[in-house]
Amino acid sequence: MESQEQLQILKHLVSLNSVNGNEAAVADYIQHLFADHGIDSQVIPYAPGRSNLVAEIGDTTSDHVLALSGHLDTVATGDPANWQFPPFDAHVENNVLYGRGSADMKSGLAGMVITFINLADAGTPLKGRLRFIGTVGEENGAMGSRMLTQQGLADDLDGLVIGEPTGGNLVYAHNGSLNYHVFCQGKGAHSSMPEKGINAITNLIKFVTAEKTAFDNAPVSPELGPLVHNVTVFKGGEQVNSIPANAELQGNIRPIPEFDNQAVIDRLHQVVDQLNQEPDVHLTLHIDYSFKPIISDPQEKLLQLTKSIADQEFGHPIQLQVIHGATDASEFTKSANHFPVAVYGAGEWSAAHSTNESVDLDQFAHVQRVYQKLAEEFLA
Repeated sequence: MESQEQLQILKHLVSLNSVNGNEAAVADYIQHLFADHGIDSQVIPYAPGRSNLVAEIGDTTSDHVLALSGHLDTVATGDPANWQFPPFDAHVENNVLYGRGSADMKSGLAGMVITFINLADAGTPLKGRLRFIGTVGEENGAMGSRMLTQQGLADDLDGLVIGEPTGGNLVYAHNGSLNYHVFCQGKGAHSSMPEKGINAITNLIKFVTAEKTAFDNAPVSPELGPLVHNVTVFKGGEQVNSIPANAELQGNIRPIPEFDNQAVIDRLHQVVDQLNQEPDVHLTLHIDYSFKPIISDPQEKLLQLTKSIADQEFGHPIQLQVIHGATDASEFTKSANHFPVAVYGAGEWSAAHSTNESVDLDQFAHVQRVYQKLAEEFLA
């Protein structure tokens, strides 16, 4: 495929607004692209306007499977007026493409799509199956990868590549991510008679104070470092002269294998249960979603092969790295099947979710060629 055609695929993907939804438009576009090149694919609906997409090429009789996976959604744009170029214009300037999702992760998605098309057009023999997985909702709950994992889509994998933006470097480990709510039930009253009420804000602040030190004794991961935790959203009160009857907060925690998601959940329950022993404190904990941490052995064939190919493609040794975000791998690896995960893509990790998000087009081209060479050699 010519470079201009590859660029048009990337530009079209970025131009499709799939902010936390509308993934069906992205899935439909990729499905039609695949069909134009003789590749069958399956749209798997999640909800109205939201669809996953799965495709396979290679030896259909083989039980040797490599998956290339990317999410079809993006985060919100924020105020478009703050962008140098409109976030869905896919503007190219000085060999850089700007737009929401250009790094996270429609450049990875485009590279995987192009890889499938190139291999199919060339009739490249593969001693195994190459699977494309496009998922909904990774940015807000990973419901797509959870759904597909429950349907058994990861049960036969020998390796998985997630196309998140890594700047062409290879990520072999990442933290988990756990989101939670704490709700506080108080009692409304006139602010001139606070003794008649129960201040939900005051009581919820007790949780914020306790949470700050709740994980002080958590071990430190030699790979991922310390567990990271924050209270990030706080809501309470309706009127300045009324004692608030309700308040709620949200928090985000980045678990590590040494203090995993269940340990985090248990600790949160301990904090809430202890505070609820105080008079008039009524807190309720709700876990919104829970991604587990991922660590693959850098010596696994998938990771060693990816690094070797990328070293040659970029003309210098790429870095082995860890990141503190989470990916769809946290859901796919809930399968009983054990397989290594390589997180590898174009675009800088620091560009993800940012205003004026962008991807360098030379880096995009290099990464696409790494995907293609990896598929050819892993399935050789």
